[in-house]
Amino acid sequence: MKYILLGLALVLIVACFVYFGATSSLQRKVLYPSPPAPPGEPRLPRGTEVVWLGPDANVEAWFMRPALMEHPFPVVIFAHGNGELIDHWAPVFSQLPASGVGVLLVEFPGYGRSGGTPSQTSIGETILAAYDFVVDRPGVDPEAIVAHGRSLGGGAACILATERPVSALVLESTFTSVRAIAKRLGLPGSLVVDPFDNLEVVESLDIPVLVLHGERDTLIPVSHGETLAEAGETTLVRLPCGHNDCPFAWPRVEAFMMEQGLLDH
Repeated sequence: MKYILLGLALVLIVACFVYFGATSSLQRKVLYPSPPAPPGEPRLPRGTEVVWLGPDANVEAWFMRPALMEHPFPVVIFAHGNGELIDHWAPVFSQLPASGVGVLLVEFPGYGRSGGTPSQTSIGETILAAYDFVVDRPGVDPEAIVAHGRSLGGGAACILATERPVSALVLESTFTSVRAIAKRLGLPGSLVVDPFDNLEVVESLDIPVLVLHGERDTLIPVSHGETLAEAGETTLVRLPCGHNDCPFAWPRVEAFMMEQGLLDH
C-alpha cells in the first residue's frame, strides 16, 4: 500500500509539471503572438535611427529625434500591444519630432526582425536597455523621459518606471495584471508565468501617471483603467472607443506632458 501511494504521488507530481509546462507554453503563445515583420525593407520615417538593444543586441528599436533643437528635448519611450510591431506605430509617432519631442519605438524580443524569445524578463531587459540607450543621446533631456505603453506594452512601461527614473508614465488600454485577465478567463492566477502586475507598480510610484482607456473595450475592460486610476498620482481619460479602434492619443499625452512641465510650446 505504501508503494502504491508513493507511486500515485509521483504520478500526480509529474502530471502537475506536465500541466504547468503545457499551460506556460500555451500562455506565452496567446500572450505573445510574435507577428513577423512586413515583407520588404522597413519603411523608416525620415531621419530615424535604427538601434539594436538587449544583451545580444538583437532587438530592434527606432529612434526619432527633433531636428535643429537648441535646447534639451523630452523623449517618449513607447512599447506597443502584443499583436503589433514598431512598424505599425512609426507613421503616427513620426509627427512628434515636429512638436519638439523625441520618440523611441521599442520592439519585443522575437517580434518582427528581432531575435530572442518574448517573456516578462526579456521584455523588461529590452525596455531598460532602451532607456539606457536614449538617456545618453546628445540633446536628450534626462529629466523629461516618459514611459508610454499600450495594452501589453503597459507592462513594459511599468517595468521601466520601476527600474529607471522616468518623469511620467502613460498607460493606454492596459490591464491591472495578467493574473486578473487570467482569472476572468477561468485560469488560476497562480499558474500565470508572466504576471505583469501593473497595479502594484502604479501604487508604488510617486510620478505622474496618465491612464487612457476605451469605454467600449471588451478585451481589457475599462474597469482595469479605473482601478489603475485609483492608485497613485493618476489621471484617467475615458476614450469613446474599444481596444484596437482608438485614435492616436498624442494630443492628450502632449497636454499631459505640458501640464507636468515636460514640454513647452
